[in-house]
Amino acid sequence: MNGKRERLQIIHDILVTIQKNDGKVKPTHILYKANLSHQMLDEYLDELISKEFIVEKKIKSLKTYSLSDKGFKFLEKYGLITEFVDSFGLN
Repeated sequence: MNGKRERLQIIHDILVTIQKNDGKVKPTHILYKANLSHQMLDEYLDELISKEFIVEKKIKSLKTYSLSDKGFKFLEKYGLITEFVDSFGLN
């Protein structure tokens, strides 16, 4: 294991977690699956919302998150980049 994850890997982990849960995922689930502290999760979610990668939905006190088109495109391009890097043995 490489140890500390890079920022893009963390963003990828968050977006994949949301994608795998049909776009209706609670923050606690993201926290566990992406292995983040509450503070780090809040910072990443705020950034991803402000940059329109994800959408936050609030029903009463319950928050859920779903991917936007931009979030889906990020995952697609991220996959292409990792495939390219892996093909040259640079992973």
